[in-house]
Amino acid sequence: MPGRETFETIAGCKTRIMRGGRGAPLLFLHGGGGASVWVPFMEKLAEKFEVIVPEHPGFGGSDSPEWLDNIGDVAYFYLDLIEQLGLKGIHLVGTSLGGWIACEIAVRDDSALASITLVDPVGIRVKGVRKADIFLLSPEESIQHLFHGKALVEGALARVPSEAEMDIAARNRLTMAKLSWEPRLFNPHLYKWMHRIKTPTLVVWGENDRIVPKEYGPAFVDLIPGSKLEMIPECGHVPHVEKPNELAAKIIAFAGASR
Repeated sequence: MPGRETFETIAGCKTRIMRGGRGAPLLFLHGGGGASVWVPFMEKLAEKFEVIVPEHPGFGGSDSPEWLDNIGDVAYFYLDLIEQLGLKGIHLVGTSLGGWIACEIAVRDDSALASITLVDPVGIRVKGVRKADIFLLSPEESIQHLFHGKALVEGALARVPSEAEMDIAARNRLTMAKLSWEPRLFNPHLYKWMHRIKTPTLVVWGENDRIVPKEYGPAFVDLIPGSKLEMIPECGHVPHVEKPNELAAKIIAFAGASR
């Protein structure tokens, strides 16, 4: 069953939110491509949790507020959202950009969190290990870098997006650039404060990620006390699309052990 769509005004920002399922709250923070539809991965998680999927300020159907300048603004926005929605015992899941936002939230205040799962996150820099420069990739190259499976790459390349989808993609890309253009996809100060994350944390990586190489996984684990790393083989940068059942199973098992 598709998640139901609602709108909430958080910090003056009208925010599109999809919700579905029942149970403990699971807050899913999407990556730079947005979260315009309720995908099978979300439906799988909704069997165990109440899944809450906001679109970040400046993305998709959410407003672009005047106060949105940097990734810290997004973190404080989500702390306001958590307070306004009265969420507690949250299982926080973030992929790529969403994983970075999850870290920025947790170093500020993780008191409402029960577990954190970071999926191929950006947000830090590992010396000597180069990330792909997503702002220099063509649309075709972006697809080729996202997925490991040949069939997924070919299917995505063959699909013709609608005009509305192209408009949303352009808006998402503009906000992504605003948040992460310089420095590219990381906060040079974040690593200094990741020791403040006390919530049980799982880091999951697609073993064949061509955007953020798998060597970043151990770097995140080294910075977050007590965290652990799990790899998903034959998988690129978006496990929630390429290996949704496997990723959902890892999140469900980890969240259950963290209660």
